[in-house]
Amino acid sequence: MKADVPAVKVAHVGVTFGTRVALNDVDLRVDPGEFVALTGPNGSGKTTLLRTLLGFQEPDEGTVELFGSSVESLSVRERARRVAWVPQSEPQRDDVPLVQYVLYGRYPFHGPLDRDTERDREVAMRILEEVGLADRASDGILSISGGERQRAILARALAQETPLLLLDEPTTHLDIGHQLDLLSRVRTLAREGRVTVIAALHDLNLAARYADRIVVLSRGRRVADGGPREVLSEDLLARVWGVDADLAVDTRSGLPYLLPRRLVVENPPASGSLALGPVHVVGGGGAAAPLLRLLVDEGLRVTAGALHLLDTDAETAESLGVVAAVEGPFAPLSPETRARHRVLLGEAKAIVVAPFAVGPSNLANLEDLRAFVSRTPTIVIDAPADRSLDFTGGAATAAREALRAAGATFVADSTAALRAVQSVLSPPTRGPGTVGAPPQG
Repeated sequence: MKADVPAVKVAHVGVTFGTRVALNDVDLRVDPGEFVALTGPNGSGKTTLLRTLLGFQEPDEGTVELFGSSVESLSVRERARRVAWVPQSEPQRDDVPLVQYVLYGRYPFHGPLDRDTERDREVAMRILEEVGLADRASDGILSISGGERQRAILARALAQETPLLLLDEPTTHLDIGHQLDLLSRVRTLAREGRVTVIAALHDLNLAARYADRIVVLSRGRRVADGGPREVLSEDLLARVWGVDADLAVDTRSGLPYLLPRRLVVENPPASGSLALGPVHVVGGGGAAAPLLRLLVDEGLRVTAGALHLLDTDAETAESLGVVAAVEGPFAPLSPETRARHRVLLGEAKAIVVAPFAVGPSNLANLEDLRAFVSRTPTIVIDAPADRSLDFTGGAATAAREALRAAGATFVADSTAALRAVQSVLSPPTRGPGTVGAPPQG
C-alpha cells in the first residue's frame, strides 16, 4: 500500500433503510497508522458506517475506498486481505481449540482445499502470545471467559494480517479491567505502525484515552472530528447526548474527560409502597444494574457506590434517580469518594453486594464494607460458578471471605437478595397490646 494513500476515504456517503436515514452525506478520511474512535448515541450510524467500509452494506450514494480501491471493486478475498473485523459479539457453536479458531483468520491466504501451513501456525501462536492467550491455545473457545473470548476474536482478526482493523463496540461485554487491556493492546498495534484502527465506542472517556482522533456521529451525520482535546466538550455532550456535564483534565495524562452532572434526587417510591430503606448497593461494571432496577421497582429507597463515571451501573443509577458515590473514570477510589461511600453505607438499613469484578481500582469497595457488616444486615450475591471476579491476586477473594466471617449472608442471585432485603426491612407484625394496634373487644 502506498504511504500517501489514505487507509479509508469516505465521500458523501448516504444510506437509508426504508424511510429511516442511517447515514447522511458522511465524509471521512483515515490515514495509515491512525487510531480513530467512532462514537455517538445509539442509532447514530456507527455500525452502519463500519458495515459500509466492510462492503457488507452498499451505500445509496457516495463512495468508499480502502487504500485507494473502491470497496465494490474488491472481491471478498481481496477485502479480507485489507480489512479485518471484530464484531460486538460472536456466537460460538463449536468448542474448537483457540489456536484453530485463530487459524480461521488465515483463510484469505488459501484456496478452498489448502491446509494450514507452518507459517500459519507460527502467526497464530505469535498473536495468541500478544493477546495473552498462548497458555490457553489448546483450550476450547467455549471453555474460556467472556474477556478471554473477546481477545480471541481480536486474535483471529489480527491473524488476517490486514493493514486495517475495524472494531464494533469491542468493550461492550467486558469489565473495566478487560476494557483497558483490550484497547491498550489495540493502541500499541497502531502506534507500532502495524495496523490502522477504527473502533466504534460508546464511552467518550475511553475514546479520549486511547484514540488519536474522535469522530462523532449524530442522526447519521458527522458532527465532530478531531483530537480528544478538540472534540470533548460540555457543549458536545449536551448537544449530541442531551446530558449536562463538566469537563475535567486528568493531571497524569493531560487528557480531558467528562463528568456528567447527575440529579441528586432519591428515587420516588412506587405507588402504595412503604418506601423502606435506604438499601445500599455495591457494584460496578454493570453487575449491579439489574439489582438496582429490581429494588427500585419494589419501591425501596436505594443508594449505590462507589462507582466510576460512565460505568453501566453509574448510568443506571443516574437514570433511576439513585444517589451514588461516584469516582472519575479509570481512577482508583479517592479518599473523598471513599468517605462519601462510607456515609451512604452508614445511612443504609441493608447493604447488598452485587457480583462485580474487583480490580486494584475498586478493591476499596469491599475493604470499606468490613466495618459495617456487624451493625447493618449485609447480603452478598455469589459469583457465577464459571466466572472469576478477582483481578487483585487474591485480595478480593479474601475480602469477600472476611465479609462471610463477619456475618454477611450469601445468596445465589438478585431475586434471593431482594427476598432477604424485604425480610430485613419488613416492619414487625403488630400483636395484641402493641401501641397503635386496633382496640380489642
